[in-house]
This record gives sequence, C-alpha cells and structure tokens, in this order.
Amino acid sequence: MKMFGLAGWAAAMTLAVGAGSVSAQVKDYKIEGSHSEANFGIQHMGISTVHGSFHTVTGIVKFDPNNLAASSVEATIGVDGVDTGNATRDEHLKSANFFDVAKFPTFTFKSTSVKAVGDHYALTGDLTMHGVTKSVVLNLEAPSKEQIGMDKRPHRGFTATTTLNRNDFGLVWTGPFAGANAAIGDTIKIEIDIDAAQQ
Repeated sequence: MKMFGLAGWAAAMTLAVGAGSVSAQVKDYKIEGSHSEANFGIQHMGISTVHGSFHTVTGIVKFDPNNLAASSVEATIGVDGVDTGNATRDEHLKSANFFDVAKFPTFTFKSTSVKAVGDHYALTGDLTMHGVTKSVVLNLEAPSKEQIGMDKRPHRGFTATTTLNRNDFGLVWTGPFAGANAAIGDTIKIEIDIDAAQQ
C-alpha cells in the first residue's frame, strides 16, 4: 500500500509539473491599436456596398501555439471612431438613430472557445453590441509567424471574419420615411485585422 501511495503521489506530481509546463506556453499579446482595425461592409438600397472601419481596437490575446484550446481573446472596439469616408453619414451612424454611441460607446468580444475547422479555426465568443450580447463564431485564419517589431517585442498578426444580422443587435433605423430601415441591408460582413505584441 505504501509503494502504491508513493507511486500515485509521484504520478500526480508528474501530471502537475506537465500541466504547469503546458500552461506556461500561454503568452499575453497586447493588441496594438495603431496597426489594428475592424472593417465592415453593408448594402445600401440593394445597389451598392458601403464600407467602413473602426480604428480603435484594444485588448489582450492569450496565445499558445502548442495548445490552441488554451488560447483566448478579449477585445474592445471604440464605436465613436466609425469611419465610412463620409462625415455626415458617420455622424448619423453615431447618433441615437443607429449606434447611439452616447449610450453604447463600445463593442466588446470575449472568446469562449477556439477549435480547428479544416484549414482555419472557429473562434466562438460573446459579442456585445448596442447593449445586446450574442454568441457568435469568427472564422480565424492561422496566426502569422512571429516577427520582432520596432519595439523589440515579438508580434503576431490575427485575421478573423464573420457575418452578422444587425437586427439581432437592435440596430434598426426608424428613419424619416416609411421603409427607411429596408434601405439598409440586414447582413453585415466583418473583418478584424489585429497586430498584437507579446508582453
């Protein structure tokens, strides 16, 4: 019984040390706002696609190249920085008629899981937009190779895409005329490009 007890203890210690070495591979990467942005596209009047960007993206990526399931991301997007190339339209988007940035100044994303799907990854998480939280899945490309940046820190690039229905998040335009909401497409195509520096 003593021999078994010692063997069990040794095995438990080996597992604990092994688990520690695996978790030690998880590294924090800070999202670099000056080289990161969230882009979107949405149809206007069923004729053309309006493109826009949010240039204020912050957050932390916890990345383990050897154990993908241990990786995660938390990101915040500043809505006040929306840019569609048209100042009048941008002000309208920021108003209470649409994003209502005075009440909802940010979008947030907090991942809950990540797994390999073919040649890319499915990054699932909770997206909060316009005060509504929904579980969404981002199609995540394989992270870029590590590069040393001007700050002498290791950097990695991450690109993710998804498609959302704006109505699911209460983004409905009542507009000044009947059927105004129908002038805007329901589907929003999103691409997020991130440069993150290891801390």
